[in-house]
Amino acid sequence: MLTEVLTLTHLITSLAFIIGGFIIGIIIEKIILVKLKKFAERTSWEGDELIIASIRGIAILWCGIGGIYGAVLNLSIKPSILGILQKILVIVVIISATVVLAKIAVGLVNLHSKKATGVLPSSSLFVNITRFAILIIGGLIILQILGISITPLITALGIGGLAVALALQETLSNFIAGLHIIMSKQVETDDYIQLDSGEEGYVTDISWRNTTIRALPNNLIVVPNSKLANTIITNYNRPAKEMSVLIQVGVSYDSDLEKVEKTTIDVAKDVLHKVQGGKSDFEPFIRYHTFDDFSINFTVILRVKEFVNKYLVKHEFVKALHKRYNQEGINIPFPIRTIYMEK
Repeated sequence: MLTEVLTLTHLITSLAFIIGGFIIGIIIEKIILVKLKKFAERTSWEGDELIIASIRGIAILWCGIGGIYGAVLNLSIKPSILGILQKILVIVVIISATVVLAKIAVGLVNLHSKKATGVLPSSSLFVNITRFAILIIGGLIILQILGISITPLITALGIGGLAVALALQETLSNFIAGLHIIMSKQVETDDYIQLDSGEEGYVTDISWRNTTIRALPNNLIVVPNSKLANTIITNYNRPAKEMSVLIQVGVSYDSDLEKVEKTTIDVAKDVLHKVQGGKSDFEPFIRYHTFDDFSINFTVILRVKEFVNKYLVKHEFVKALHKRYNQEGINIPFPIRTIYMEK
């Protein structure tokens, strides 16, 4: 009778451990983490919100596992079975902790890359490397807990890795090229680039195999990293987004060149002040350069905030200059040819 009472007491106590663990987890999840989230929203650092968001949903599991662990210790179980149950619980905790740490690490990498522009590259390749490294460490810890020696495994992976490297030369080439592109910082996400083959657009992502470029018509251009690393690239965001816009103009030979220069600069200033994307503080200028067959040609130099702004600025400048030249009586000649005929 006494043994039955003790057994029942152990069962009730163990059940209380399990229920108590889950109740504590719910309290942490629904009350403590909610208050911490509100406090984190008032701080300037965004990392605390990221950590709290990563923990939410897993706190109940951890507290529940703690309750189950207490219940197992309270019961009279054979040492062999107890050891197996303890290993299972520890492995579940390590797996969940690895997932949480991977989320936090990836989030912090993304957060830091957005704030520290040019210090840490932002791309899915770098994010995936961070996630993969943490998952590998978690897996090695689990193997160690299970009593599996990782030394022979690493040796086998080294030999197998050589065979895989030979079979996946192109894939590895793209992977290494992607790392080179990221670490060199010559091309990063959100840069506007043009390849020597003519493709151009914004870099949206650098993955382990390809670099994705979004063209202005909103099409995606996918370029293998190895090809991108070996091609000539014009990066319109480096060293700065601002760029000059050169527009070629020609006026007739009987034009007053001083008047042409003054009128053109006035129009250019007005356009840069009014049109979105123009550098209003830039002083535009012109340079005469050619006595052509039917006109004196010159270049107008404007400045825009970034590459894509040049289209609208050139559009509005051509319209405004044509209108102003008509008002001022400045002639933009048609192509002409004078023919002398002997009698």
